[in-house]
Amino acid sequence: MLNHKDDKIIRRRHTQQSHLMQIVLFCALAAGMISLLITTNEKNLFKPTLKTQILSNNELKVVTRISPNTYFESEEGPSGFEYALLAKFAESIGKQLIITTTDSNAELFARLNNQEVQLASAALSANQDHEGQIIYSESYIESQPYVVYRVGNKKPRKPNDLIGHEIVVAANTNHSQSLEKIREDHANLQWREMNNVDYMDILGRVENNEIEYTLLNSTDFSLHQGFFPRVKKAFPLGEKVFFAWAFSNRIDNHELFDAANQFIKKIKSDGTLARLTEQYFGQTQYVNQVEANEFSKNIKNKLPMYLSSIKEIARKHDFNWELLAAISYQESGWNPLAKSKTGVRGMMMLTLPTAKEVNVTNRLDAEQSLNGGALYFTKLKHRLPKSIKEPDRTWLALAAYNVGMGHLEDARVITEKQGGDPNSWFDVKQSLPLLTQKKWFSKTRYGYARGYEPVQFVQNIRHYQHVLSWHAVINQ
Repeated sequence: MLNHKDDKIIRRRHTQQSHLMQIVLFCALAAGMISLLITTNEKNLFKPTLKTQILSNNELKVVTRISPNTYFESEEGPSGFEYALLAKFAESIGKQLIITTTDSNAELFARLNNQEVQLASAALSANQDHEGQIIYSESYIESQPYVVYRVGNKKPRKPNDLIGHEIVVAANTNHSQSLEKIREDHANLQWREMNNVDYMDILGRVENNEIEYTLLNSTDFSLHQGFFPRVKKAFPLGEKVFFAWAFSNRIDNHELFDAANQFIKKIKSDGTLARLTEQYFGQTQYVNQVEANEFSKNIKNKLPMYLSSIKEIARKHDFNWELLAAISYQESGWNPLAKSKTGVRGMMMLTLPTAKEVNVTNRLDAEQSLNGGALYFTKLKHRLPKSIKEPDRTWLALAAYNVGMGHLEDARVITEKQGGDPNSWFDVKQSLPLLTQKKWFSKTRYGYARGYEPVQFVQNIRHYQHVLSWHAVINQ
């Protein structure tokens, strides 16, 4: 039989054991709750937020498509409008840009949702619906969808003309949604989507009469028409689309999303976006269908005869060969015997004083002309102020090649008086045509000049160089 003292000891032990059991049970429950939280919300609780990643990860991983207006690797390195935007954004947040590519929009969005990349950039339309899985940044360019057909075939003029005809569009683009809206009023409208193809592939099939009609955004068409000169716009279809960057709608991605929006707003307001748009799209408005078709033919028929010389001379002068080829085509159509009404002659259309300056004794000799023209152009670039950076330096030197350094300098002075940047082709090309107006040229040192001609000259060369660069890429 227990005495009172022993009873107190036992009760104390029972109390201690009870407290211990409560602690054990509490720990077990807590552990279970933590385990449950890890299982159900592991990513949100324990995955580093983007802010943490920005501090610890030096890479900005992006998926895009290879095309003339998005991204491609040339002899000069990475190029393309989308690439230029991405490079500036990566620099603004202190990251190294890592580019991966795909031919399929479905694969592009899959990589985004699988968190293999942080954003997608490939002329993507923010009009597309992804059931909440994808969010889009501020738009940085707008475009109009067009029905596209092959010259020589019947031109459709309205949606009814598409009924009963073959329409093919790239899968996972805004074009199916445009057609869906049109079908609300044209119930018999039918089309087919193609997977794992890009616009270049579809346009090639239209040009080869394998596809009757397709849809293409106006910005894409403007850059692609030089590669497919027999393809033409028919009529606009549907609403305008707005290109933007795509992000997976994840909670840890919102800080990068916000940074992207701030960046796009900034480059819109400070003029950077306008200059990039002009740099990559500005030249296309000057090239018509006939010129594009003729250039395409000459790439096949004439260029091979002079290509080795062009490349060798370009290397000698530390030149981009596509640029030298583009200048010589603009000047003479790759005709070494070319002659103008004013007496300039040869592949690079040199005047007698210029030929003498660059030691060309026979302007009708293709290699002498190419070498002399390359040397003269290099001299013009060196004569420009050091404050002018590329690519404006090249474009302004091209204008001087056409109109003369004196008239170019007059246009730069006018540009500065109007509040523009005299070192920017974007601004100077607005001033050059003013040299035809007395109220402007009467106040300049060198007087009247047909200032619209160097603008056309430069923009044509830029277009030809762009087409040649892309041909070089796809023929590697």
